[in-house]
Amino acid sequence: MYRAYASKVGGWLAKPFIFFTIIMAAKILLARYVVFDSSSVWLQLFTGIPSVWVLFCLIEWLAPKRKLGVYVAVNLVLTSIFFAVIMYYKYFGVIVTYHALQQVGQVTEVKGSVFSLLHPYFLFIYTDIVAFLLLFMNRRFRKWGKSRAVRESNVLISAIFFLSAAISVMNVWIHRDSINELKQAENMGIINYEVYAILSSFTEKVEDPSNATPEAIAKLKGTSEQAAPLYWGKAQGRNLIVLQVEAMQNFLLNRTIDGQEITPVMNELAKNHFYFPRFYQQVGQGNTSDAEFVVNTSFYVPQHGAASQDYGNLALPSMPKELAAHGYQTATFHTNDVQFWNRKQLYAALGFDKYYDAKFFGDEDVVFFGASDEVLYDKTADELLKMSQSGKPFYSQVITMSSHHPFDIPERKIRFKLPERYEGTLVGDYIESQNYADYALGLFIDKLKKNGLWDKSVIVIYGDHMGLPIYSLSDHEKSLMEELYGREYKFPEMMNIPLTIMAPGADEPKVFPQTGGQVDIFPTVANLLGVSLKDHIHFGQDLLNQTSNLLPQRYYLPSGSFVNDKGIFVPGLQYVDGANFPFDGAKAAKSDSTEDEYNRALELLRLSDSYVQSLPKHD
Repeated sequence: MYRAYASKVGGWLAKPFIFFTIIMAAKILLARYVVFDSSSVWLQLFTGIPSVWVLFCLIEWLAPKRKLGVYVAVNLVLTSIFFAVIMYYKYFGVIVTYHALQQVGQVTEVKGSVFSLLHPYFLFIYTDIVAFLLLFMNRRFRKWGKSRAVRESNVLISAIFFLSAAISVMNVWIHRDSINELKQAENMGIINYEVYAILSSFTEKVEDPSNATPEAIAKLKGTSEQAAPLYWGKAQGRNLIVLQVEAMQNFLLNRTIDGQEITPVMNELAKNHFYFPRFYQQVGQGNTSDAEFVVNTSFYVPQHGAASQDYGNLALPSMPKELAAHGYQTATFHTNDVQFWNRKQLYAALGFDKYYDAKFFGDEDVVFFGASDEVLYDKTADELLKMSQSGKPFYSQVITMSSHHPFDIPERKIRFKLPERYEGTLVGDYIESQNYADYALGLFIDKLKKNGLWDKSVIVIYGDHMGLPIYSLSDHEKSLMEELYGREYKFPEMMNIPLTIMAPGADEPKVFPQTGGQVDIFPTVANLLGVSLKDHIHFGQDLLNQTSNLLPQRYYLPSGSFVNDKGIFVPGLQYVDGANFPFDGAKAAKSDSTEDEYNRALELLRLSDSYVQSLPKHD
């Protein structure tokens, strides 16, 4: 009797529908373990299995004679989707969709970063695929596979199909209005969410671009025009040098490890000039290139994709164009190839007169994708001196790269002695690379002082984006971050990047406690240079005069998230079940954010999207 029962069970398990359902259930649970670790196991199976069964029923109907091979092919496609979701989440903290396919061309450039996120157990998700490919080489297995080509009961398959389709549609319909993509995917199921992302892109509502007026933006942000703004025109006519430092976070400043300063150069600059400790990134899918876009336009990143790819063909109102209208020559410097992230087109859209990329900097002293920060700064300083000799002021943006993820800089560049507990960790590697980036920055500052440009310029330094996403850290690395901060490493710490502004003789040692973001750099600099933006559409504000702020966020936090004067708000399915993350580890209170702020933040994003998308294409 036992043998008969075992034979019957074995016969059921040998059915491709049952066998591959078990395999896909295991992969759904792996994704749940990485992405939705606090979610119910049963919820993930309830939302995930029906969408898989819809596909399996189609196989049973349409390919009964070749079903084993088709099951393996569908398994491969679904497995790749789950794998992509896991890998993308480990860096961005959001669910990847088809929009990210435009990033595929960038993967070879950042393969070191990709591999660093690849935990060995992730590869187990492909174990069955490899096994099947090997087994298909065996004639006996192929013969056995043909024996599985049995048409199942049409009534049973039809019942499963319609029930599964109904459950999938119900899960999508109930949660379609959720603003938080993570919560949507958790409650819809990953496969359902991916299908929903495709369908919803055809029904997205577009705001009327004529609604994007300076008055409307000011009202949404809660700002008012200053009759006599502080520091107005204090640095009028000076050169502008904007330094965008790769992956620099604010916690590095004024921080020591076993008595060693991590960033002594930045510490000194922040101490003696304008320093904004509550300054936050606002980048999206394009990371570094997105920061270039936001800083130079004072617009928000697009909802899907990188700004350089989505907006690179548009004639963007920008800081280079505005300063050019005031007699400035403009240039941007980056040691990577200008084609990376479609920068060549972005720079044309922004209106830079010239760009300097890998062809200019060469392959001397390579770190990661190009010449080191030392080479970048040395050659850039010489070129800036040449530009200054024309008699016209210049605006230059300088993009560093040596402190790029995964931060494994060459041994010859390491200057920081790590304590043993930091060795072999992402946090330790990050500190070493940022210490080197700070050292190279010091060389640049010294050269600007020697060639006379320091006293004739406004120098802005900020981080482009975070270097240590919470989602990428191991438990040990999280404990190291808690040791550094003296509290748990959360969103306010993760999103916090430094901003310092130096205008020698026109500034003063001053810490500005107000909240700011990358969108605010353009109007802040414009105030110092005495350039009016009264009729120029922009979504940032002058941080030297405005003390209250509202910063919508995208990508690294779910849609609907924002930074205000108290901390960061992240929605749940809606505003009402969202969570507040106060600054400085304070205890969260419901009053830290309001639904009005939530609605205004979303409206600001809609206005920016509609306005930018309505712009004409550039030549």
